[in-house]
Amino acid sequence: MTAMPEAAAVTRAPRPRTTPPVWLVVALACAGQFLVVLDMSVVNVALPSVRADLALSEQGLQWVVNAYAIAFAGFMLLGGRAGDLYGRKRMFLVGLALFTLASLGGGLAQDGWQLLVARAVQGLGAAVLAPSTLTIVTSAVPEGAARARAIATWTAVGAGGGAAGGFVGGVLVDAWSWRWTLLVNVPVGAVLLLGALRWLTESRAGDGRRLDLPGAVLVTAGLAASAYGISQTEAEGWTSAATVVPLMAGAALIGVFLLVEARTAAPLMPLGLLRRRPVASANVAMFLSGSAMFCMWFFMTLYAQNVLGYSPTEAGLALVPSSLAIVLASKAAPRFMRALGERNVAVLGTLVAVAGFAWQSTMSVDGDYVVTIMIPGILMMLGAGLATTPLAALATSGAAPGEAGLVSGLVNTSRTMGGSLGLAVMSTLAAARTAGSTGREALTEGYALVFRTGAGVLVGGAVLMWVWLPRRVPAAVVAVPEAVSGAAPGVVPVAVPVSGEAGDERGVGVEAEAEAGAEAETGGKFSAE
Repeated sequence: MTAMPEAAAVTRAPRPRTTPPVWLVVALACAGQFLVVLDMSVVNVALPSVRADLALSEQGLQWVVNAYAIAFAGFMLLGGRAGDLYGRKRMFLVGLALFTLASLGGGLAQDGWQLLVARAVQGLGAAVLAPSTLTIVTSAVPEGAARARAIATWTAVGAGGGAAGGFVGGVLVDAWSWRWTLLVNVPVGAVLLLGALRWLTESRAGDGRRLDLPGAVLVTAGLAASAYGISQTEAEGWTSAATVVPLMAGAALIGVFLLVEARTAAPLMPLGLLRRRPVASANVAMFLSGSAMFCMWFFMTLYAQNVLGYSPTEAGLALVPSSLAIVLASKAAPRFMRALGERNVAVLGTLVAVAGFAWQSTMSVDGDYVVTIMIPGILMMLGAGLATTPLAALATSGAAPGEAGLVSGLVNTSRTMGGSLGLAVMSTLAAARTAGSTGREALTEGYALVFRTGAGVLVGGAVLMWVWLPRRVPAAVVAVPEAVSGAAPGVVPVAVPVSGEAGDERGVGVEAEAEAGAEAETGGKFSAE
């Protein structure tokens, strides 16, 4: 009888897990960020086609953008906290899976409500995915110049997603249909999921605190109810139940949210932060700025296609110069901040944007591209890029080093929430001016009113910044551009403490970041060399 071999003789030693190349980890994280930012702009040029195919009203059309933006803004802080508690890789996978499945559902939607639900789930997935992308990059790359190069590449890729969104969307709509602006995410998302499962490693920084899920649900529901109530005013009037009920519900939900945040041990938005002048003033300024800037892409796209007769591809190409302008302005902002001070640069950028909005409000039914779209668009986005970087730096200067990530997320949330409510208001104004007419003259008058109103809001924002913002950010805090969120191509800044505290929020100096930007764009490697 043959003896059985001993277990020790047949048990194979586990094969050691190979560490993936750093460049591959950075590439996966950057690709996830690219998808999030691309989807904020790629749908814009498809809006006229969506409306024609699904018979959406003018008010309903805004929700193709707002459903995504409101869910993204409401759950962004929760998504970042979930990554700390449950693991950045896990939240990257969960967010990407939600985003990909929702893209499939939106691309196959047969009714307007199906598309809007899909867009809201996309926004939720993006809110879970986006915070993990930057943390994965900073966890994978050592501190110093190597990390600065990686962050610069992450920034450039995100900004590139915003800049490319209009053109990519136009090509997809012209070549196939609007559905492909969503369906294109499915194969890309599937490949990224497989790559993330194989090569990303888990990391977390949980401290035992629970997620503030009630806070996220309350603020998102309150914002959505308020935006819906505003959108009803044009059709139903301010005194009708269809308007008053959602507005009151929205106010009540936001009030309950504030009560929850004041009482919970681990609030989504610590209200104590808002007692600090830099944090409060910068977030209010970002809210006002976002309420105007958010609308620019939405109405520029409609004007180009509905009035000037551009094809989707032409409309996408028409907005590329302004998309690049915000990237260049965001890169240049830190240099201006050193020379002029953060408050002065924020005010200057806002006034440049005011000039662009005022110029755009002179649009006509037979406007020339250079004068009617390109130059005012460049001015608007140059102003946006110059203003948002110092605002975020000032906001974070009022926080302790361990709170930098939280306050940066709060800035992004304020900007996106302001944009969501601003879009609801502006769409209502445009619809009221056109009075249901689809004629080119009536549409032009409605769009022009939007840009005049936006200019007025920004003038008020500039005055508020001059009076309320602190003059300078402390020397211990510097600005690093971050392309995270927004309804359109944009570069939203994040201020990072140089001290190196706060876990993954380690410091990156201005000089290192400036050098990294040029190096990253030419393909610099992420080594410590």
